[in-house]
Order: sequence, then structure tokens, then C-alpha cells
Amino acid sequence: MAWKTQWHRHPAVRSPEQLTMGERAADRMRNGMGSWVFVFGFFGVMALWAFINGVLHLGGTKGFDPYPFILLNLFLSMLAGIQAAALLIAAKRADQIASEIAVHTEKNTDDIKTLLQLNTDLTRAIETLTEELHAKIVGTQKETTNPADAG
Repeated sequence: MAWKTQWHRHPAVRSPEQLTMGERAADRMRNGMGSWVFVFGFFGVMALWAFINGVLHLGGTKGFDPYPFILLNLFLSMLAGIQAAALLIAAKRADQIASEIAVHTEKNTDDIKTLLQLNTDLTRAIETLTEELHAKIVGTQKETTNPADAG
């Protein structure tokens, strides 16, 4: 479970102190409403509402919400209206985080390409120097160790 909350530790993602109040609220809303706890809690409240109101209706009273649960339907309609905006806000914040990470990754990739090119250049220079050194050592040894091969 801990891995799900580690994205904020990425070096490209701004710390909570750097976020605006709206961004912090969007993060909390996304983490809260996008959880199974919220889903089951929501279903639990609806079931409890329907159960209590149904028992009150069976007991001969009218209950606090007349059948077919007009007040509950009103609340669900309001929730559906605001839920679209909440989902868009959460998605927008997730896109912003992904964008910050992508820019950071691109910068790191460019830095790695530069370092790799420098490494390649150094490797080629070392190869050239090694070949020159080898030629001098082999050439010197041939002259000193086997003079008959030279003539």
C-alpha cells in the first residue's frame, strides 16, 4: 500500500509547501474519493438511509424522506452534478504531476545523452592513445630484440 503514496517523493514533483491551496485540495480529493473506503462508505450510507427510512415507513410513520426517497434522489442528483467537476479537477492535477515528471525525465535524459557522448569521446581518445602507445612499444621492442627482422 505504501507505494501508492510515494509519487510525491519524486524530485520533479513540488513539495506540499510549494503547492497552492487548490492543488493540495485536489490531491486530497483525488486520494479520498478515488479509494475503496469512499466507495464502500458511500454505499453504506445509502443502504443505511434506505433501511432506516424503510423501517420508519413500515412502522406506520411517513419517515424523514417520503417514498420513493425524494430527498435521497435530490442528494444523489447534486452529487452527480458536482462529481463531474471533481473528477475533472482530480484528472487535471494528475496530468500536472505527470507533466512535471515528464519534464524532469526529459532533462535527465538530455543530461545522460550529453554524459554518454562525453564518455564515448573519452573512450575514443583512450583507444587512440592506446594504439599509439602500443605502436611505440611494439616498434621499439622489434628494433631492440630482433635486429635481424629489421634488415
